[in-house]
Amino acid sequence: MTTIVLAEDHRIVRQGLRALLEAEADFSLVGEAGDGLEAVRLTEQLQPDVVVLDLMMPGINGLEATRQIRNCCPKTHVVILSMHADESYVLEALRNGASGYVLKDSSADDLARAVREVVASRRYLSAPLSERAIEVYIQEAQETPLDPYEKLTNREREVLHLVAAGHSSTEIAERLSISSRTVETHRANMMRKLNLNSQTDLIRYALKRGIIPMEN
Repeated sequence: MTTIVLAEDHRIVRQGLRALLEAEADFSLVGEAGDGLEAVRLTEQLQPDVVVLDLMMPGINGLEATRQIRNCCPKTHVVILSMHADESYVLEALRNGASGYVLKDSSADDLARAVREVVASRRYLSAPLSERAIEVYIQEAQETPLDPYEKLTNREREVLHLVAAGHSSTEIAERLSISSRTVETHRANMMRKLNLNSQTDLIRYALKRGIIPMEN
């Protein structure tokens, strides 16, 4: 039996995904999360075989959640669910440790197939995503300088995501169970490492990295 944690912030979408997964006799849905931070904590607690993660979620997005899950739970495989077919998102997901990337306009069979493939330690990408194109893209990306984002600690990344989403220091402190002063320290360190000087700079950076989605 394959155990699964499902993370999707829209309740009605999560209910539909739950129904699809529970319809498979060899799948067992053991937990659900409504945001990225909750997804990481639940995964660490339950140690499922697979986490199905929405790409864009509050707290921290699916890309950062993937990185943290793979660090704390290396035996858990991650399948990203996304409406974005842009290869840059796929690359970032794979670099952060995702084994599968399923587009939201795919069929239910695609999601089930993705789960089974990653459990078998294979990679699964929805059509029309090209495995060969992704490999070329990864090779090119490896030749670029290290992104300063990689120098941030987990906590600094969490603060970055929450600040970009518009949360105050007090709200972030409550969310992360730390003091407001500690939040400000993490924020200052994060801004310095990323060479950001203002909230406007931070928002532009978050948009560029896909931490917060660009409006259509």
